Amino acid sequence: MPESFKKHRLVAFLFFFTLLSDQLSKLLVVKNLRLGELVNIFPFFNIVHVQNRGVTFGLLSGTFQPVVLIALSLVVVWFLISYARKNENYRLPTSLVIGGAVGNVIDRIAYGSVVDFLDFHLGSYHWPAFNIADSAIVIGVCLLLFISYSEGKNE
Repeated sequence: MPESFKKHRLVAFLFFFTLLSDQLSKLLVVKNLRLGELVNIFPFFNIVHVQNRGVTFGLLSGTFQPVVLIALSLVVVWFLISYARKNENYRLPTSLVIGGAVGNVIDRIAYGSVVDFLDFHLGSYHWPAFNIADSAIVIGVCLLLFISYSEGKNE
């Protein structure tokens, strides 16, 4: 099996794993928890059903209509695909970002908002609820920045 085929399979696997784990986890939340319902898991972690009309971690909530955020997400996905085609080092982290973005776009189409459910807190301070797609996007962007920084350092 050619090496490039193995790499493409890994990129596709990471994309589909991100997308499917995100959508399955959100479906479980929607089917099992009422909106706003909270289940305490650990002293610092809850599962809570939240509908996010903003972007990652609730930023810009209520600022844009879902169709604007869907269009913006699809433009970003297109840009990332174009960019990753030119640079092989960006393909794996880009697959995380794209998997997360597509997962959130599916929510916006299905619900008009994004299902968030991971609620970490310390005492009364709560980090904004998020989901697997948001996590994949943040991890992917951090990896892209790290790779970009490392490549710039080597020039």
